[in-house]
Amino acid sequence: MSKALTGTDFKFKGQKSVYHGKVRDVYNIDDDLMVMVATDRISAFDVILPKGIPFKGQVLNQIAAGFLDKTADICPNWKLATPDPMVTVGLKCEGFRVEMIIRGYLTGSAWRDYKNGCRMLCGNVLPEGMKENQKFPEPIITPTTKAEEGHDENISKEEIIAQGLVSKEDYEVMEKYTRALFQRGTEIAAQKGLILVDTKYEFGKRDGKVYLIDEIHTPDSSRYFYADGYKEKFEKGEAQKQLSKEFVRQWLIEHNFMNQPGQVMPEITDEYADSVSERYIELYEHITGSKFQKATADDLAARIEKNVTDWLAKR
Repeated sequence: MSKALTGTDFKFKGQKSVYHGKVRDVYNIDDDLMVMVATDRISAFDVILPKGIPFKGQVLNQIAAGFLDKTADICPNWKLATPDPMVTVGLKCEGFRVEMIIRGYLTGSAWRDYKNGCRMLCGNVLPEGMKENQKFPEPIITPTTKAEEGHDENISKEEIIAQGLVSKEDYEVMEKYTRALFQRGTEIAAQKGLILVDTKYEFGKRDGKVYLIDEIHTPDSSRYFYADGYKEKFEKGEAQKQLSKEFVRQWLIEHNFMNQPGQVMPEITDEYADSVSERYIELYEHITGSKFQKATADDLAARIEKNVTDWLAKR
């Protein structure tokens, strides 16, 4: 069993506060920079699983950093540097309390809702007679609220603006960026024999300007299908071969866990955690087209602390 980083408690110079999210620990430096540590925690159905996944944080951080670089011409983003394989440092922005989810295909929670009769999703009218994993005529944006605790909730553009969560002007900028980012991600995925099925983006504001923040096009924030075999599997009504965290959700569903009252989290064995790690590494290599290089994992916290401290001292 490889080692996994499931929590951090650093004290960096200039540190004002720290936020421990489901997967990332975010350190506020002088109210100007954010040090975002991608831990090896894994979450599903809005709950953190009890065991970390070795190298997952490195996979997520390096995929996200690469895509932030490849989309910097589309919109400004928060990234400044990656001083450690599991860390990105960037500009501190005031995050909007909504997540911009964009879907090119009817799958996942949208399919589960559709199967149960839903034909209006976040203000989008869904056509009758659609099948699971079918491509939408045009990608649809289905925002959610960004909950401090518990489940994020679906919400429409009109509700977001009416509730004052985001101004009309800022929302339209986010919407434009979301569509352009998804188009770029779709093109990059196609070059690797993949289909970018759906994804989420988060945005924030700094000095009056909207920035892309957090991660982008990772297996935690996105769903990918293999392009080869998609059409045949769709026509037969078979499950698609995919690269995403969905396989973890499906494993939990098979073990009768969807974070509903009374349900008990199944045991996460070392063997299962290692198998998930292998899937994340496979995903990295497919998405990036590069061989994954495992960083030293003897003392992850000490390595991260040194690398970040050294970077902050030089800035």
